[in-house]
Amino acid sequence: MKNVTNAMRAHILTAAVPYIKQYTDQYVVVKYGGNAMVDEELKKSVMKDLLLLQLVGVKVVLVHGGGPAINSTLEAMQIESHFANGLRVTDEATMDVVQMVLAGKVNKGLVADLTDLGGKAVGLCGVDGNMIQVHKQNEELGYVGYIDTIDTSIIHDVISRGYIPVISSIGMGADGKTYNINADTVAAKIAGALKAETMVAMTNIDGVLRDVHDPDSLISKITMAEADQLKSRWCHCRRYDSKRWIAA
Repeated sequence: MKNVTNAMRAHILTAAVPYIKQYTDQYVVVKYGGNAMVDEELKKSVMKDLLLLQLVGVKVVLVHGGGPAINSTLEAMQIESHFANGLRVTDEATMDVVQMVLAGKVNKGLVADLTDLGGKAVGLCGVDGNMIQVHKQNEELGYVGYIDTIDTSIIHDVISRGYIPVISSIGMGADGKTYNINADTVAAKIAGALKAETMVAMTNIDGVLRDVHDPDSLISKITMAEADQLKSRWCHCRRYDSKRWIAA
């Protein structure tokens, strides 16, 4: 993309206009994570794209994770990470770090990036406005939340004032505790609550693989039934480290 000229950009945008129009005044939820958050050049490109979407009338909602930043902070603080079924086991000490990194450093960093490019953004997490209400998923995972309800009031309010809401994946329990939530799940639930036109997931993961060990087995389209079949096929998996499933 470094060699794309202004003339080429203009041609691409002109060709894209008919497709962009169908998203005007519609909600588009973007889940942002993985190496796309680490590569500064890629991050700047993503922020520019989000601002362009907003400029043409799309109601952009940015939901983010921050696994790499959490991992590095936990390591610096000598707090060991554990995973179960792909989810971070979150004890009280880990939850403090997750909240500090996600709702603080990562969230405000993205807001600053958008602002630096001339945009308007507001950093939020699920605690703000009691937006994401959860309960504890299970005792094994600790402070990991299962989403009960999404209150979109604050999202509507922020967008109506011309800002892009930047939402970190932390929720509030009825017990008054904060909970860590998978960012993909948060993005999907918010997209559903907003009746969004589409949800875009940006990550360093290739996508859904028919064979988890074969990157060439990428599935470009999948139905709910096919997804259930794949989950059933892998139900014998019992352990997950930070890189891969490990069969029991």
